[in-house]
This record gives sequence, C-alpha cells and structure tokens, in this order.
Amino acid sequence: MAKFTRRRLLATAAPLAATPALVKIASGEAQASEDHGRHLATHEGHSAHGHAAMIGADVPAVGGPNDLDALLLPPKPLPYQPGRVREYELRALDREVEIAPGVFFPAWTYNGTVPGPVIRATEGDVLRVHFTNAGSHPHTIHFHGIHPANMDGVFEIVDPGTSFTYEFEARPAGFHLYHCHATPLKKHIHKGLYGAFIIDPKQPRPPARELVMVMNGYDTDGDGENNFYTVNGRSFYYARYPIRVRRSELVRVYLANLTEFDLVNSLHLHADFFRYQPTGTGDHWEYTDTVVQCQGQRGVLEIQFANTGRFMFHAHQSEFAELGWMGFFEVVD
Repeated sequence: MAKFTRRRLLATAAPLAATPALVKIASGEAQASEDHGRHLATHEGHSAHGHAAMIGADVPAVGGPNDLDALLLPPKPLPYQPGRVREYELRALDREVEIAPGVFFPAWTYNGTVPGPVIRATEGDVLRVHFTNAGSHPHTIHFHGIHPANMDGVFEIVDPGTSFTYEFEARPAGFHLYHCHATPLKKHIHKGLYGAFIIDPKQPRPPARELVMVMNGYDTDGDGENNFYTVNGRSFYYARYPIRVRRSELVRVYLANLTEFDLVNSLHLHADFFRYQPTGTGDHWEYTDTVVQCQGQRGVLEIQFANTGRFMFHAHQSEFAELGWMGFFEVVD
C-alpha cells in the first residue's frame, strides 16, 4: 500500500467532512484514489449532512458516549486542609490505543490511557505519587510546578520492572502538567506519556462545571508529521458526543497542549467568548474566542454561554480540525 502521509490524507479530505475516506486510507481497510476521496467527501459531507460540520452518530469516532469521562471530568476539588496527603498510583504500560475507527497507535501510557489520569491536589497538600514502570523502556514522571531537584523526573530514571515514589508539597496553585522526561524526550511525549495536573488554590475558585482538555497529535506512519489530532486522545470524539452544559452556568475548562511535531496548537470557540488565564495563575485574564499554546503551555478558560444550541470548538489551524481536533458544546436551558 502507498504510505498514508499527512499530505495524502489531506488530499482526500474536504473540510470537516472527509473522514470516511481518510479513515479507510489510514487504517489500511481500502485504498481510494484522490478523486474518489473527493467525490465521497462531496457526496456524504454536503448532500447528506447539509451543513459545514459533522456531528452526531455519523461521525467516525471510536467508542461510547462516556468512554472519556475519566479524562474530561476531573476529580472534585477539596478545601484546604493542613497536613493532608494526596496519593496516586501511576503505572507505565505499553498499550495499543484506537484513535480513529480501525486506526491503532502503539502508545506508551500512564495507566493505559492517552493522556494519563488527571492528578489533582490543593496547594499545601503533600502529593505522593507511586510510580511503577511496567513498560518496555526506562521512564520517569516530570511534574510542572515547584519541588525539590530529586523529585524532578530528570535524573531518577525508573527502569522496567522497578518503582519510584515522588513526594513533594503541591505548589503553586494553577493548572500544570506531568510527563515523562526520559530521552529521547520527543518520542516519550509523542508516544503518550503525559497528563493534566491541577493544583487548586487555598481560597477556592467559584463553583463551576469543570472540564479537562489535553490537545495532542499522532504520527501513525513514522514520518515526523501528525496524521491525527485530538482532544483527550480520540479524533472527532466530541463531535460524535457533544459536551452537554447549561446556558449561563460557569463552565471552567483546563486546556493544555502536549502536541509533538507541531510548534503550536490552539482552541477556537464559535459564537461566544471566554475568559482565559494563562497557567491558571496570577490575576491576568484575557477576553477572547481563540487561544494559542506551544507544547507545555496551558491555561484556564471560563465560559458562560449566552445562548442555547450546538456550538463548535476546534483548532484554528484548519488542518488540525480536518484531521480530528474538533467538537461541540450542546448548550441547554
């Protein structure tokens, strides 16, 4: 079969509607010509759907409606309590993950998912993370934040079959990340070893409907370019299963970028604006509908939708959206 490069995938794809042809090529199920791919996109995308986006049951996304809830919905925040210890268990596992129908990626994971589980603590908690390397390569965990040098995940390499416990005070308050820092770093991050790390302030944020979105990409043919882009690991997932929220309620999104091979990633919200706080720290908030992040950047978005209906969100690099990074909020009364 011909190699399914990103250029070839995009050649068969009309905007936001060509994934039936795209998935056939990427999964090896069939080999379609570019003309056939364009015909399929035009017929199915414009005639059948009748609008400029896919949504609902016809979207080629993997899994059921609650499959990604553990990654989307963070643990509940806890009020500040001096001396409290928050403990987590993380295991590095080699695991194939299905990122689009019939498209499997040989990932390196924390606890079997890409991204890994959401870790949450309150500023001042003692965070204790028991890490076991059940994978096939040496790994570590590097936490963004403030901690001692011997807890930084750079020198304390954890070989396959061994364990290490990270323990430090959780600070500063904000939205952070964790990821493997073993070399080659590019490969360990691209393969899936990363996750979201929330540290709540001692003075709690206002109550909100909270969501976690970790942006990433997958190079499925080994050419150093991503063929699929996702939020929380599966392409087009939130187009098939829109995120349901209420009009006027405070929606808080913890947004992070762990995309390898691309300089930046982004989020654009249709038909409304949000407040954005970089890193979830400080007093600065920007009022906008689009935010751009390089790898490792993250921030907190707060939205109160003014209207009901279906509102798209996606990368404002159109190519990323066409290759999987788009979804919808379903706003109801």
